Amino acid sequence: MPTKNIEFQKGDALLLVDVQIDFCPGGALPIAEGDAVVPVLNKWIAAASEAQVPIYASRDWHPDNHISFAQSGGPWPPHCLQDSPGAGFHPDLQLPKNVLVVTKGTRFDQDQNSAFDQTGLAFWLKRQGFKRLFIGGLALDVCVLATVVDSLKEGFAVNLLVDGTRAVTREGGNLALEKMQQAGAGIISGAPASPS
Repeated sequence: MPTKNIEFQKGDALLLVDVQIDFCPGGALPIAEGDAVVPVLNKWIAAASEAQVPIYASRDWHPDNHISFAQSGGPWPPHCLQDSPGAGFHPDLQLPKNVLVVTKGTRFDQDQNSAFDQTGLAFWLKRQGFKRLFIGGLALDVCVLATVVDSLKEGFAVNLLVDGTRAVTREGGNLALEKMQQAGAGIISGAPASPS
């Protein structure tokens, strides 16, 4: 059952996963209603900024002919090519100037769905003393799932911003939610609580 009205507190961080042009309608690998996450996540960005909670944003940043692309034997069409317009964050996503960008998917020999996969993010968050993560973005049943599961394995408490994510398929999304809850993630719906 989704929870509502959780406030940010010291030790929290907001992590936005791959809210990139190529994953939104009109992009190279569009998720249905992918752009609908933007206004939801903007509210969380504003609340995090007001609470002085740091904001991290991961991005796929693939080299040409990446191993995840169909022509290289992978499951996906080419997407989020390094320095291409499609690899950019959605233009309506109101990321602050001090956002910390986590780049993944750069390896030639494997894909990196999780923002924690060989990026050093877990090390950095632990070094800064963070304990609880709020996670949203694209896609629920691929990179968001991998990121949530890895963050739990790293010992962080995790809240999924369920209204701030969309899945590649409905079935995949439902299965992803089950996996996240079984792994210990909390599910939050609605807007962030107003600071007291």
